[in-house]
Amino acid sequence: MNLRSLRRGATATAAVLALSASLAACGSDDDEAADAPAASASSSADEGSSDEGSSDEGSEEAAGAGDQVFGPACDAVPTDGAGSFDGMVQDPVATAASNNPLLTTLVAAVGAVDGLGDTLNGADALTVFAPYDDAFAAIPEKALNGLLEGAAQDGTDSDLATVLSHHVVGGQLDPSAVVGEQETLAGDTITIEGDESGMTVTDGTATATVLCGNIPTANATVYVIDTVLTGPLG
Repeated sequence: MNLRSLRRGATATAAVLALSASLAACGSDDDEAADAPAASASSSADEGSSDEGSSDEGSEEAAGAGDQVFGPACDAVPTDGAGSFDGMVQDPVATAASNNPLLTTLVAAVGAVDGLGDTLNGADALTVFAPYDDAFAAIPEKALNGLLEGAAQDGTDSDLATVLSHHVVGGQLDPSAVVGEQETLAGDTITIEGDESGMTVTDGTATATVLCGNIPTANATVYVIDTVLTGPLG
C-alpha cells in the first residue's frame, strides 16, 4: 500500500446507528374533562406540563452534541448526517471518525493495522487525539509508505500501530480533566496544556494544536489535532 492508495481508500463507508424518538399525545374526552373536579384537572395539567418538559429536555440532549465542542476547525464538521456531531455521538470512535471529513487519512491508517479499528470500537472509554488529514500530508511520503508497509506485515506490533496508540489515552476526558500528563495506550506519556481558548498536546518531540476538541462519540472523546505525534519513533 502506498500514500496514493491510502488517500483513495480513505473514504470507507461505515454502518450508522440512527437515533429516533417518537412522541405520543393523549387527550381525554371533552365532556368528561368538563365534569371532572378542578383538582383532577389541575393534576392532569401538571402531569402534561411535566411530560412536555421531559420531552423538551430529551430533544435538547439529543440535539446538543455539538454544544460542548471548541476550536477553530469545528465549523468544518457537517451540520447534519453521520459525520455531524449529533451523528458521531451515536457511533463508537473508529466508526464515528470514518464519517468525519477531517479524518479520512487517519481512518485509512487505522484500517491498515488489522484489528485496530475493532479494538478502538470495543473499548469502554477512550480519549483520542486525532490528527487531521493535513497533519499526515506533512509526513514525507517515503516515511508514511514505510509505516503502511510495516503495518501490513506486523499488524499491531508495527511502528504505525505504536504511533496511533500514542494518540490514545484511557477514559473520556473533558477539557478540564484532560489537562496534564496522560499515559497513552502505547505505554508512554503526552502532556496537554491550555483550555477551550487554546489547547496543545506534546510528546516532547512534536507539539500539536487542538483544532476541534471535546467531540463526543459513543465510547470516546475526540480532540482533532494539527500534527502527528511521532515521539515513539524517536
